[in-house]
Amino acid sequence: QVQLVESGGGLVQAGGSLRLSCAASGRTFSGYTMGWFRQAPGKEREFVAAIRWSRGSTFYADSVKGRFTISRDSAKNTVFLQMSSLKFEDTAVYFCAADPSEITTRNRNSYDYWGQGTQVTVSS
Repeated sequence: QVQLVESGGGLVQAGGSLRLSCAASGRTFSGYTMGWFRQAPGKEREFVAAIRWSRGSTFYADSVKGRFTISRDSAKNTVFLQMSSLKFEDTAVYFCAADPSEITTRNRNSYDYWGQGTQVTVSS
């Protein structure tokens, strides 16, 4: 059974940085796409970034491009989201997700496994 556990959220001032981690277990993730999504109060869950586990190809939402970096450590089965130049509008619960294919990236319905989420709050 695939399990995803996020950590690293917290309270940060605008302009600051945070690094989120997603510890993945339950199988090998070769051929998977790992993604980060976020959901602010009253809004739909939206795509943030994704990475192909095997090749390391990365994809970003326009709103975070140039500020966020997704990466993975294959040896530790962990995916990271380095967030810099944080803005108030980045405040949300951030979710790690796993898609057992390398076909899509931004469609949340393609992701079969989800973590419990970690809160990121950016103060203005």
